Amino acid sequence: MTSFGSFLRQLGRDLWSQKLRTFLTAFGIIWGTVAVSLLLAFGNGLHRHMIKTTAGLGDRIVIAWTMRTSMIFEGLGKGRRMRMTEEDIEYLKAQVPLIAGISGEYSENLIARFGDRQRSVEVSGVSPAYGPMRNMVPAVGGRFIDQLDVGQRRRVVFVGNELAEDLFGTLDAVGETVMIHGSPFLVVGVLQPKEQDSSYSGRDHSKMIIPESTFRALTGQKYVNNFIYKAPTPDLNKALNEQVRVALSSRLRFHPDDDQAIQVWDTSEMFVFMDAFMLGFTVFLGIMGVLTLVVGGIGVSNIMNVVVEERTREIGIKIALGARGRAILGQFMLETMILTAVGGGVGLAISFAICSIFPTNLEEYVGLPNLSPGLALLTASVLGLVGLVAGYFPARDAARLDPVVAMKL
Repeated sequence: MTSFGSFLRQLGRDLWSQKLRTFLTAFGIIWGTVAVSLLLAFGNGLHRHMIKTTAGLGDRIVIAWTMRTSMIFEGLGKGRRMRMTEEDIEYLKAQVPLIAGISGEYSENLIARFGDRQRSVEVSGVSPAYGPMRNMVPAVGGRFIDQLDVGQRRRVVFVGNELAEDLFGTLDAVGETVMIHGSPFLVVGVLQPKEQDSSYSGRDHSKMIIPESTFRALTGQKYVNNFIYKAPTPDLNKALNEQVRVALSSRLRFHPDDDQAIQVWDTSEMFVFMDAFMLGFTVFLGIMGVLTLVVGGIGVSNIMNVVVEERTREIGIKIALGARGRAILGQFMLETMILTAVGGGVGLAISFAICSIFPTNLEEYVGLPNLSPGLALLTASVLGLVGLVAGYFPARDAARLDPVVAMKL
């Protein structure tokens, strides 16, 4: 304990005697730590934000719609218009085992009226599976449409959050009656606000959702505009898309290889691209941060070289009295690691403070920086490696000094 206390006092004297160099070295380590940790934190926050906003459309779902054939099949010419009904959706549900959820979607702009407020609204008729697939979560006190609503053709409606504010003002929309296309509908749920950066027929916050059976009865529309489905896991989407096309080709009579008859938008591909892009971006940010740390490490190495030069006589006396080279090496390595650890600790504290006070109103643009324990551990590991390398060479030179020559200096 006494020797360790003596070591700390000696370390303090060495650092104090070189105050400017010590400050600049510590600042380099602090700056490098802040650079590494914040770059990784902002990259992680941006990645999470992009996933969150992309998932607003749906979590790795497939959106499909019918088009025209591009191949002759069984004597039928190309260019035929493909159309699907609810019976075709049920056929897919029964014939394609990989389908974990599927819903047809009918849509049309209809007039919605509440009191003296009247709006032209995108109204969609769907089945209950649509809500979970499209991440349409009801706010507290409400619900999404269910199977009873579909089976009994109930006149119930699920309303987007911004549309609810526009139509109902400060009133609680759930339980109110709104006129849609001249018919009364009971509001059973309001969309919980969510971030959404992509869509195919408008943002969900301004839509109305009603049971698909009620939609057909209300508008007389027979054919679905599009349909949505998903596999049990995203990696099965590609196989599922192939099974759906083959099943529909026999049902609607078009060539199984005709990829124009049914168009698909596999949103899982966006997540794959996003993950790959953010991995490359994070690696780039990490390299920039590590290079900044290396600059700080060079400063640590320089100051330790100065310390070794100033304590050459002391080192020579210790070696002459029997101190082994590894003891000298360990002493200087420990001094380096303590200096690095102090600078790194201050840098991480600054980074955590910046992340905690980052303005939340900027979240929708860049996300919130997230310095997770894993990222902090990664930064500390890189910092420790830099400190180890920076201190090793001056310490090695000290351990290799010739005591006779050292005591003469």
